[in-house]
Amino acid sequence: MTSTSSTGSGPLSAEHEELRRTVEAFARDEVAPVIGDYYEKGAFPYDIVAKMGRMGLFGLPFPEEYGGMGGDYFALCLALEELARADSSVAITLEAGVSLGAMPIFRFGTDKQREEWLPRLCSGEALGAFGLTEPGGGSDAGATRTTARLEEGRWVIDGTKSFITNSGTDITALVTVTAVTGRKPDGRPEISTILVPSGTPGFTVGQKYSKVGWSASDTRELVFQDCRVPEENLVGERGRGYAQFLRILDEGRIAIAALSVGLAQGCVDESLRYAGEREAFGSAIGGYQAIQFKIADMEARAHTARLAYYEAARKMLAGEPFKKEAAIAKLVSSNAAMDNARDATQVFGGYGFMNEYAVGRFYRDAKILEVGEGTSEVQRMLIARELGLPA
Repeated sequence: MTSTSSTGSGPLSAEHEELRRTVEAFARDEVAPVIGDYYEKGAFPYDIVAKMGRMGLFGLPFPEEYGGMGGDYFALCLALEELARADSSVAITLEAGVSLGAMPIFRFGTDKQREEWLPRLCSGEALGAFGLTEPGGGSDAGATRTTARLEEGRWVIDGTKSFITNSGTDITALVTVTAVTGRKPDGRPEISTILVPSGTPGFTVGQKYSKVGWSASDTRELVFQDCRVPEENLVGERGRGYAQFLRILDEGRIAIAALSVGLAQGCVDESLRYAGEREAFGSAIGGYQAIQFKIADMEARAHTARLAYYEAARKMLAGEPFKKEAAIAKLVSSNAAMDNARDATQVFGGYGFMNEYAVGRFYRDAKILEVGEGTSEVQRMLIARELGLPA
């Protein structure tokens, strides 16, 4: 049994369509009316996150044995798209909490780590973060400077991480960090991943960044100085941290693509509404071909980008190689979000420059989508390599 979504996304399974409609209603009725106030204050929306937790959104792709919903990664992507149609701060909180906070533990953790952490993360009672990016690293994630050495059965971590989402909220329970744990025979750094619970001595969470967008999400710098955690907090194999986070980033690019599509579609939604209400020169502006063509282009971008992330998710769930498709989806979708945000602001005219209107938030939120979880330049590089062009 299949059904067709109102976003023009084509046939979805009955279960996926039910989820999409549920999140669509939640975003429209619970998020959209109040998020502007959080955004202006730069406040984290704890009550919205709690409601999302009770809905099971943080547990969507995880097995029921860990408190999850037993769904799949595509279900998460559908939820992200619908949330981002209303607000990206809420959507990125879910995306980072699931694909960056909980997924490394699920994919690579021990049974004990999964049993200890996943139930709280799946319920939304706690958030996890992923400490990858460093102040001097940026896109060069392999140039990790944070170090971890073993001393008497404990990892001693020293270093700094930057731009880490969900890392300093009142409900943040842990951060998983990448660190250099030695050298390989060829002299390259051995990078491993280590779980650090919040409140661990030597682990300092910085102040919130003052950001252009995503103002209602939590993003901070993290500092580790002689931070000690048990040896068993290693996540996955020692020395496999780089390969592990590449897998996490490949998956995460599909999720960010879905979020980007949501923002792009939200721009269409808002522009259609406004074009029917706003009058100029004696008639609604939606009757003018210049506005019609602009909105038509916006819808075409959102539709095309949606197909791209659907295909990437399909290949991922089928167990097929999906690196190229994930990079294409992320590139196309983030471009669509940025272009649609710019065009929606133009449709709204002066009102589009006012933060009281959703398109003002959309414009501020769109740019980071071309940067976070791999810049557009990195996506092009990945696509080229997958096509067989030399590295």
